[in-house]
Amino acid sequence: MSNVNCCSTLLKDMNRFLTEKYDDIVLMSKKICKSNPEFEEVAHFAIEKFMLHERAQELVDANQAMQFISGIIYRSYYSSTSQYYTLLHQKGKVFGFPENHQIDSPIEDYNYERDMLTEAIQGILEEMATEGKEQWYRSCLFQMWLENQNYSEISRQVNIPRTSISKAVEECRQHIIKTLKERNLNYEL
Repeated sequence: MSNVNCCSTLLKDMNRFLTEKYDDIVLMSKKICKSNPEFEEVAHFAIEKFMLHERAQELVDANQAMQFISGIIYRSYYSSTSQYYTLLHQKGKVFGFPENHQIDSPIEDYNYERDMLTEAIQGILEEMATEGKEQWYRSCLFQMWLENQNYSEISRQVNIPRTSISKAVEECRQHIIKTLKERNLNYEL
């Protein structure tokens, strides 16, 4: 249980840092991007990259996080080889197939019900994350399980027993089903 508290404390520290420094990060991005209308999007991109960085907590603890984030913003905005630049400039482009290319599989109709259900479940998971420690814990583990449905591997990553993970995932799944029923959404596709 102490590992859960440790992870929870680290996430709280990171969350507190980002909450307290959010306006400063956006302002820093505005200055670096010279008030370009994209400055807020660049700031959000930099925050996401920082959160996913393996040394993020270490940088927060050493009071070097703002410098690190400023570097991410600068490189993202000004480098034509950055991930941000690549993503931004791929928007709206249509890539065609060569003239003689044949599509082997039939095109399936878009499933709007599945898309609505996916959005509803994502919304429920976001709500759970704000409802308290227990729901946040279940939501996080459920999302990890969605990415990799191997309890042993998740257990090794987060140092939480497999049985605790499987119990949390099942409780989250039951909560999602219950909430979907309460909202009169058909969850059986």
